[in-house]
Amino acid sequence: MAERIQKLLAAAGIASRREVERMIEAGRVSVNGNVASLGDKAEPTDSVRLDGKLVRLNRRPEIKHRVLAYHKPEGEVCTRSDPEGRPTVFDRVPRLRSGRWIAVGRLDINTSGLILLTTDGELAKRLMHPSHELEREYAVRVLGEVSDAMLLQLRQGVELEDGVARFTGIRDAGGQGANHWYHVILNEGRNREVRRLWESQGVRVSRLSRVRYGPITLRRGLKPGEWDELMRADMDRLRQSVGLPLLETLAAEEKSTRRRPKRSRKKPVGARQSVYKKRQ
Repeated sequence: MAERIQKLLAAAGIASRREVERMIEAGRVSVNGNVASLGDKAEPTDSVRLDGKLVRLNRRPEIKHRVLAYHKPEGEVCTRSDPEGRPTVFDRVPRLRSGRWIAVGRLDINTSGLILLTTDGELAKRLMHPSHELEREYAVRVLGEVSDAMLLQLRQGVELEDGVARFTGIRDAGGQGANHWYHVILNEGRNREVRRLWESQGVRVSRLSRVRYGPITLRRGLKPGEWDELMRADMDRLRQSVGLPLLETLAAEEKSTRRRPKRSRKKPVGARQSVYKKRQ
């Protein structure tokens, strides 16, 4: 039977009904090729898309495997609570009935961009572990003259106070005058590493924003303070990047475990009797 679109998308684990309503109002949801409006209904067999991506209405991710892609604005901190009363990245995300959101890595208060938040502790642990060497890509605006020799040095490595660091990739992103934009890639997440690397070359970072974490890119058009909930395909790509099973495989394994009968530790009566007879 046809149901309101926000109810179907909420049941599919995309977001809360209120957040889905905002998505509909923003024109991000379509049904059978037509942009949806609040109050529209759909059936589970209809083609419902969010930002052009097909939503599988009959699948609902487990609550413990939720992931948000949050656009952190400057001025917010990544701690759960701040003694100085400053806003945190946890203030705007949806509240959970059980469990809690875990921030994957941190961005300092003057850095904006992508922060992943998840309810999956194992996923968060792997995403932050240095052994997986997940790429972090940043858009950075630097103030000062940048030479080819400086760029070469930043690629080869610079000795910082906590060891050698380098950019695994640098791409010129344009700009005019003294300010120039670059996209840089790191395979680790040390404190203020992007800023410290540029400062080692005598230039200053005037703007910094993370645009990608592993396979997840900050969606163009997602405003600071807003978030997207990852759909199954993106969640699976994220899980694969750190060696975790796909959600469908994980659900099948958990279902099999729940159905597996428990073995009794007691020996059968017949077995005890046979041992008794042998001893006699």
